[in-house]
Amino acid sequence: MTTLHIDWTRCQGRGGCVELLPELIGRDEWGYPLTGTDVAVPRALHGHARQAVRDCPRLALRLEQGRDTP
Repeated sequence: MTTLHIDWTRCQGRGGCVELLPELIGRDEWGYPLTGTDVAVPRALHGHARQAVRDCPRLALRLEQGRDTP
């Protein structure tokens, strides 16, 4: 399973990740993502998630590969 990790100490609420991944991430009134620290990324959204990681100006996002659980 792939998860999208958000480093809250780096995030400044610019909203780019929300624009690229509206299926996974919402936005509060200040532009900050409304989600947990680690979000499971469905296979169909891997490309969008990689783009969000590349486009984050604060480097607050990263994709992590975990083991699938049976």
